[in-house]
Amino acid sequence: MPSFAYKVRSELCRTPVQRLCCARAETYGVLLFANTFSAHEVRIITENPEFAARLPRLFHKAFSLKFDAVPEDGTRGKLIFRITDTDKLHRIINQFGYDPRQSFAQHVNFAMVEDDCCRGAFLRGAFLSGGSVTDPEKRYHLELATSHIQASREVSALLTEMGFVPHTVMRGASSVIYFKQSEHIEDFLTTIGAPVSAMDIMTAKVDKEIRNRTNRAFNCDMANMEKALDAAREQLTAIEKLRDDGALDSLPDKLRQTALLRLDYPELSLQDLAQRCDPPVSKSCINHRIRKLMELAAEERKRDAADVRFLPHKDA
Repeated sequence: MPSFAYKVRSELCRTPVQRLCCARAETYGVLLFANTFSAHEVRIITENPEFAARLPRLFHKAFSLKFDAVPEDGTRGKLIFRITDTDKLHRIINQFGYDPRQSFAQHVNFAMVEDDCCRGAFLRGAFLSGGSVTDPEKRYHLELATSHIQASREVSALLTEMGFVPHTVMRGASSVIYFKQSEHIEDFLTTIGAPVSAMDIMTAKVDKEIRNRTNRAFNCDMANMEKALDAAREQLTAIEKLRDDGALDSLPDKLRQTALLRLDYPELSLQDLAQRCDPPVSKSCINHRIRKLMELAAEERKRDAADVRFLPHKDA
C-alpha cells in the first residue's frame, strides 16, 4: 500500500505545468533541495515514478532543455536525472541570476518567488525534491531537507513571512525545516497544491479525537463500574454480617427489605435497587438505608471485638 508521503507526491504531480514563471519557480525549489546543484552538475534522485515523469516536462517548460541522462524505461528503485552539459548548466544558472564562478547555490533569489503562485510552486518543488511527511495516523511531521544551509535559512524566513511557524535543525550535513503541528502541515500542503492530502490529515485528526474521546469515556465508565462493584461488595459484606449474626429479623421492615434485595441482587446499582423496592423509592432513600445497614454491621463488629477482648483465658 502506498505511503502517505507517496500519495502527497502523486497529488502534487497532477498539478498542471502551465505558467512559465511557476515552472521556473518549481524547478528552483527542486534544484535547491536536490542531491546536487552546482556549476558542474545537476543530479536529482527520486524513487517516485510520478515525480520522475514530471521532471522532464518541468525542465522543458522552464528552460527548453532535456536532461543529459535519464533512467532507462522500467527502472525501479532510485531514478537518477543528470545534467552535465556546460551550456545547459549556464542556461539554468543565468536564469536564476547566479554567477557560475561563485558558490551560487547557497542562497535564495527572492525575485523568483515574488508572486503567491510562484511561492507555492517553489515550495512544491522543494517538497517533491527534498521533502517528506509522516502518516497522520501515526504522528504529525513534515520536513524539507537540503545541504544548502543558507538557502534553508532563507526558505525558513520565506515560510515565516507567509504565516507559517517553521522549526529548523541540523541533521548531519543537512539543514532541515520541519513542522509538527497538524494545522501548519495542512496549510502547507494546501499552499503547494495538495488539498486532498491536507483534508486527509484533518480527517485523521478528527478520527483520532473521536477514538480518544471514546477511550476516555470507556475508561471512565470502567472506573465508575469498578467503584460501584467495590461499593456493592462492601455492602454485601456488611449485610451478610447482619444475617450471620441473626440481626436481620430484628430490623425495621424497610431496612430488612433493602438488605434482602441487596443479597438477592448484588450486581444492581443503587438506582436499579431502588426501583425494586415495594413501593419504589428514590436513589437517595436507598442510599440512606444502605448506609444505616453498614453502620449497624460496624456496631456488630465492635461488639464482637469487645466480646473477644473480655473472654476469660482458658488457663485462668
